[in-house]
Amino acid sequence: METNTFINKVADKISNLGLTAPAILLLEGCKPLAFLGSQLLLVTQPALDIFVATDLTKNTISLLENPDLLEALIVQLETKPAQLPHLTEET
Repeated sequence: METNTFINKVADKISNLGLTAPAILLLEGCKPLAFLGSQLLLVTQPALDIFVATDLTKNTISLLENPDLLEALIVQLETKPAQLPHLTEET
């Protein structure tokens, strides 16, 4: 999967869940540790591939190890309109 497509997919999922603000806060706070997270994923990738799709793991690793891609995800989240989960009203 192309990197921009993956970033858009992740941003859409976060937005649809209504977690845009917490995600931005978490991503901004963990920027210095993102590279270490990518290296941890590389080490655990053989075990993770049993439970998670290989493409998801590879795309997440590339997102975390490249600060420009991480910043692109944050910008995408900031520009995306916030969507709150739909609440059902009982009458």
